[in-house]
Amino acid sequence: MIDVTRFNDKKFVLNAELIESIEETPDTVITLTNGHKYLVKETIDEVIDKVYSYKSRIFSQFAKVNDN
Repeated sequence: MIDVTRFNDKKFVLNAELIESIEETPDTVITLTNGHKYLVKETIDEVIDKVYSYKSRIFSQFAKVNDN
């Protein structure tokens, strides 16, 4: 899950596993696999960084479990 911000400054959490595409038109639009679209304040690079951080946390926890 990643946190993003709507243009009315309300933050919400988005399931990063469902992101199908991200585009700038010039605002950032995130499209999910179910067809829902979200217009957010973050840039594409910021969203990608959030997804990388999320995935990194998930995989590092998985690696810790397998080390034991």
